[in-house]
Amino acid sequence: MIIIAIKGRFEPSFCSSRARESVVTSRVPGFYVAAAAAAQGFDKMVLPNDVDLLNPPAELEKRRHKLKRLVQSPNSFFMDVKCQGCFNITTVFSHSQTVVVCGNCQTVLCQPTGGRAKLTEGCSFRRKGD
Repeated sequence: MIIIAIKGRFEPSFCSSRARESVVTSRVPGFYVAAAAAAQGFDKMVLPNDVDLLNPPAELEKRRHKLKRLVQSPNSFFMDVKCQGCFNITTVFSHSQTVVVCGNCQTVLCQPTGGRAKLTEGCSFRRKGD
């Protein structure tokens, strides 16, 4: 419950008429206490985004910042990329900051961007680990 103490006259413009009716005079002279939250029914309020904090859904955890997850985990990963020309498999970091080329045919496999590396069209990949 939220209790608001105001010195002087009680003229809150933010309270409803029900809240004004529930004004109780305190023992300190010149102060009035308003139980506005209880009068407006905030104690029974249900939030629309109620989520179990100990067992959050996987899609919510994936969207959350890597340091603000329940268990910290990076967004990056290693992947095997198959060259479209010679079908050679090369291991590539997902957030690579350099151009990665195939060891056999020198075809560009991925280009760096601000975050994740962009795979060349036609290249297939699979996530390593897990």
